[in-house]
Formats: sequence, structure tokens, C-alpha cells
Amino acid sequence: MSSTNTIDSKLLAKMFMAGACSLEKKKEYINELNVFPVPDGDTGTNMTMTIMSAYKELNNLDNPDMKAVCKAISSGSLRGARGNSGVILSQLIRGFTKIASENNELTIDIITDAMHNSVLTAYKAVMKPKEGTILTVAAGAYDKAEELRKSGEKDLEKFFDEIIRYSDEVLLKTPDLLPVLKQAGVVDSGGQGLMEVLHGAYDAFLGKEVDTTLTPIKSNKSEAASEAKVSEKNYTYKTEFVIVLNKSFNVKTEMDYRNYLEVIGDSIVLTVENEKVKVHVRTDDPGLVVQRGMKFGMLTDIKIENLKVSSLPEKPAVKEEVKAVKEEAKEFGFIAVSVGDGMSEIFKSIGADYIIEGGQTMNPSTQDMLNAIEKVNAKHIFILPNNKNIIMAANQARDLTEDKEVIVIPTKTVPQGIGAMINFIPDASVKDNTDNMTEGASNVKTGQVTYAVRDTEIDDKVIQKDDYMGIGDKGILSVGPDRDSVTKEMIAEMVDDDASVITVYVGSDVSEEDYNALKAELEELYEDIEIEIQLGGQPIYYYIVSVE
Repeated sequence: MSSTNTIDSKLLAKMFMAGACSLEKKKEYINELNVFPVPDGDTGTNMTMTIMSAYKELNNLDNPDMKAVCKAISSGSLRGARGNSGVILSQLIRGFTKIASENNELTIDIITDAMHNSVLTAYKAVMKPKEGTILTVAAGAYDKAEELRKSGEKDLEKFFDEIIRYSDEVLLKTPDLLPVLKQAGVVDSGGQGLMEVLHGAYDAFLGKEVDTTLTPIKSNKSEAASEAKVSEKNYTYKTEFVIVLNKSFNVKTEMDYRNYLEVIGDSIVLTVENEKVKVHVRTDDPGLVVQRGMKFGMLTDIKIENLKVSSLPEKPAVKEEVKAVKEEAKEFGFIAVSVGDGMSEIFKSIGADYIIEGGQTMNPSTQDMLNAIEKVNAKHIFILPNNKNIIMAANQARDLTEDKEVIVIPTKTVPQGIGAMINFIPDASVKDNTDNMTEGASNVKTGQVTYAVRDTEIDDKVIQKDDYMGIGDKGILSVGPDRDSVTKEMIAEMVDDDASVITVYVGSDVSEEDYNALKAELEELYEDIEIEIQLGGQPIYYYIVSVE
């Protein structure tokens, strides 16, 4: 048992890394706690990728002091934040480390103050905080810490033990605070993720045998030592190949592989098409990338390039790049989050300067947003997140940008993003365009058709695994075993007397025969409404429908 009553930088680093690894091991379980039984439920994945970004930054430091540990944890999580749960986790970490970084050792007083600031920072980051979420669990942890401090508690082991016991109780009560959780029969997934981090950190504090390494980062000591000396943007090898799949490669598999690559490299591109996966990554160990890829099938077109050697004679290209940066910035630029070749082409055709691949099936990180902002040479940049789970990451990127004005239009769906861009007026001011684009987005109703991954009950609808679901802007509109019937019932719920256009964006898994048949049926049902079919190419969602 531990008798430690202070925490130094070395122990804090170990506790954080243990917490990160604990979360990573439970990410699939956390994903399954998502209320909506959609195939891309991703709370666990988003929180894991957020904290692993901080893990990676911390792992690159050699014997850091408290300030350096806190900076790595805070910066890494802020930039790596994905999805609402990941952004809130990064803000909790940011608030805690701001106080902790001012001290060489952490005591109960300092930890309690840091927890207080953690909760305040996270609540401020959420526009409309809801109780029954990760915020409630974090606030409960602080309340217990404050109670223990006031009681005169000096033993850190007892302090942490009581906080975790109480926080677990708060988590179990989240369904009583959010009816949707109670109806689905689950606790809050974000709160569960936070508790996995705290449990792992506490085990490390107690001195238990805790594995604080991840195989992709530290398969052996020499590999870990060499990787620690290389910064994230200075990897040695560009590795590319194609996997000819011989087993299922679904959204979850793709997320796991991408997560693995995120830990050992950067500049990651995974493109899934016709039973093949194209892989691109910069890393210090191509062997690990290739070895993991072989689990999914046969590899072809393997290319491994030493960037440090091949980049030596590239000085003219560097000069051209510098020259390009010096070109005068245009007034307005646009960044859109999209998924599917068809969707991306639509955004490009209406003026998007940069497309961030991701959206519903893989929420882009704050760093992805920052990279896009850097590449768009404009004074004022509008970001269209096109997903309610990406808006907070976009806002975080906006707040971290200093040399350009970034405006986030809070679009929650791709059709809303298209509606926003169509309402942009080149000669109008930033404020007027912000208003116009926001109003344009709000006038678009969206419905999305996908399938259920488990049995549940939501919005008073009983859902069976593999049922099709029509999900509207405010909840589930239709459920059933027949895809076309569910789609038509969903659209019927969306159409009103003011509707003039129904646009159907067709997903990658729908045949030409099927979507042409749907179009014919819709034209017969809605004779006075224009019916448009667009090939979106999006995965997971068979149809995305807008009604205007």
C-alpha cells in the first residue's frame, strides 16, 4: 500500500499514462454505451484518440519536470481532441494542468484546486451543459475532493479511494438525470470513459503492476528510446501500400487500425474502396504498420521512402512553398467536413477550399482543423463541421488560431453545410455572411437512414438489432425491417406544406436500381415537390435526405 502524500512529476506522468491505457483497453465497451445504436457510435474511440495524443506527446519527453508534464498532457489532448466527449476530456485536463503546472509537487490542497478548475474549464467550454454526462461525473469527483479537504484529510490514498468510490456512484445515477439514458438502459458513456482514466491512474498511484505502455509505441526498450527522440513531424519513413482484404474491414476495424497508426506516426490516410484499403502513414517503424496491415489481407504496391534522405535535395520545392505562403491572402475561405467522394465534390463545386475527410464515421481532431486552417490562405475562414459531434473541436481550433479570423457555422449535418454555403454572399461582411449562412443551415431539415447495432428503446420506439432507422434532426423518426419503407416514412415526417425540394444523397452501399426505384416512388408520392438524387458515396448511411 502507498504511503505517498505528494505526487511529483514522475508519478503524475505514470498515473496519466496508466489512465490513458486503462481507457484504451475499454474503448469498445464505452462505444457500446452510446444511446443511439448506430454503427458509428464512437465515444470510446474519440476519448481514446484524444488522450493517446497526449500520451504520445508525454512519451517523447525525457525526465520532464511538472511544468513540462502538464504542458505535454494539456497540449496533446487539446490538439488531439475528437468529438464532444474528447473535447470535454481535453478541457478537463487543461483546467487541471493549469493549476498543477504551478507546483513542483501535488498535495491534497493543490489537487482539489486543480479539480475545481478542471470542472469550471470544462463547463465553460460547453454551450449548453447537460447534467447526467461526463460533466456531472467530474463535478461529483470535485465535490467529494472538497468535502475531504474540509474534513482535514491528509492521506492521498484514502483521498483518491473515496473520490473514485463516490464518482462511480455518481456515474450509476446518470440515467436518473438523463431520461434518454434510462430508456436505453445505459450509464453515460463519457462519464464511464472518465472513470476508466481515474481507475487506471489510481492503480498506478498505489504502485500496482500497471502496464503503462502500448505495444505500438514500446514493443521494446530500444525502440521506445529511439522513438522518444523523434518529434511528431519528423518521422523517418513514408509508408504506403494496398491491402487486398480477406476478412471484414468495417468502421470499427478501420477506427482501431487508424488509432494504432495515430500512436506510431502521423499524416495518416486510410481509403476503403472495393474490398481494398489504401494506407499512407509517416512513421519510424514501417514494419509495425505492415505487420498490422497483414492481419486484414494480402499487401500489394508497398512503397517505403526514407524522408530524411529523399528530402535533402528538395530545397527548390521549399523555396516555392515559402513563396506561396507570401502570396496575398484572399478575403474569405471555406473548410468543410465531409465523407464520401460525391459529398466532397459537391462541397468543392460550391466553393469549399479544403475538405476534411471524416464526419460521422470518423470525427476529425482539433489538430486536423488547425492543419486545414493553416492551408487555407484567407483572412476570414468559415468552418462547416456538418456534424453535431464535431462543432466543439472546430470551436477549439478557432480559439487556438491567432493569425486568421475563424468563424464556425454550427452545421450539424452535410445538407445543412451545403445550405449554409449556398447562402454565402461574396460582397457581404463577415457578420452578415455569418448570419446568412447560419439561417441557411437552419432552414434545412435532415434525415439519415442507417441500421441498428443492438436492441434498445429510444423515443418510444422499440428497435431490434439490424433494423433500419430513419434519424431526424431531433430524434428517430422511423424504424423497421424494410429500408425503403423506413426511408419513405422518415421523409413523410419531414415534409410539410412549405417543402419545395427533397434531395436524396445516396450512400456507397445502395445500388443504382434501388435508388432509381426510390426516386420513382417519391415522385409519385410528392407530385408538387422537386425530387433530386445526388450520389454522395457516404458509408454507413444508406440515404441522407434534406427537405427544404
